Amino acid sequence: MIEANPVLLKELRQRFRNYKAPLIFFIYLLVIGGFILAAMYLDWRHFPSTFNPSRSREIFIVLSLVQLIMLAFVTPGLTAGTISGERERQTLNVLLTTDLTPGGIVISKMISSCSFTLLLLVSTLPLYSIVLIYGGISPWQLLAVFSFYVVTMFLFAAIGMASSAFFRRTGVSTVTSYAVTAFLLAGTAFLAMFIYEVTVSNVYPRPDTLPAAAQLLLDINPVVVLMCILGEGPMLDKHADWFLPYWLIYTLFYLISGLILLWWGSLRLNPLRKKSNY
Repeated sequence: MIEANPVLLKELRQRFRNYKAPLIFFIYLLVIGGFILAAMYLDWRHFPSTFNPSRSREIFIVLSLVQLIMLAFVTPGLTAGTISGERERQTLNVLLTTDLTPGGIVISKMISSCSFTLLLLVSTLPLYSIVLIYGGISPWQLLAVFSFYVVTMFLFAAIGMASSAFFRRTGVSTVTSYAVTAFLLAGTAFLAMFIYEVTVSNVYPRPDTLPAAAQLLLDINPVVVLMCILGEGPMLDKHADWFLPYWLIYTLFYLISGLILLWWGSLRLNPLRKKSNY
């Protein structure tokens, strides 16, 4: 049972029973709330007698992108040092001698790390409600955005856990996690554009659909998918002939990839396997 998992309980107590947790929440909400209020003030200052709901929608889009960037920054940073930190403190062997399985250790540490990020996301809901009051955004769209955040956070956390299980040094694990996350955020889009330009450079007129490889890379790009959820994805006008919608492809890819990484990270902790030199 997860409730009785001593590693999970210890990690949750250490993460939330100190002054750093509320301080991080305060700073995070202060930055996000200050951004919303500043944007609304500037809008009122330039147009004091009128209000256009499309401006509220623009604030929502920018706020959603900022949340995604924060998610990509915070989640790998919280998970990349969980296992490697135990190695550096020479306490990992003690954990492996308990009744906990390697998979239980990995999942417990991932849950404790993701719970903090998830609370950060949930704590911003009242700030999003300020934008919803002025219209331009539907509650279902807000629900879709937060569901997208949860799926994205799962893979980002799994990347950090796999890197932490593979590398012995927290610094190397953290850099690797951020590199893979950056590739998902920006590298897939640049690679898709490169494939598109190389494929159709000599084709006139240019086709109405993207090459399958380029479209698949865009379908797993968090920024592109978020913009499509918000109704601002022009590249989907050239969508390839898939049997599944872009959001389902994104969800399946991130969930399956995250599960594979967690399984692989558990194998790396197996005390019976041959030791690596990393």
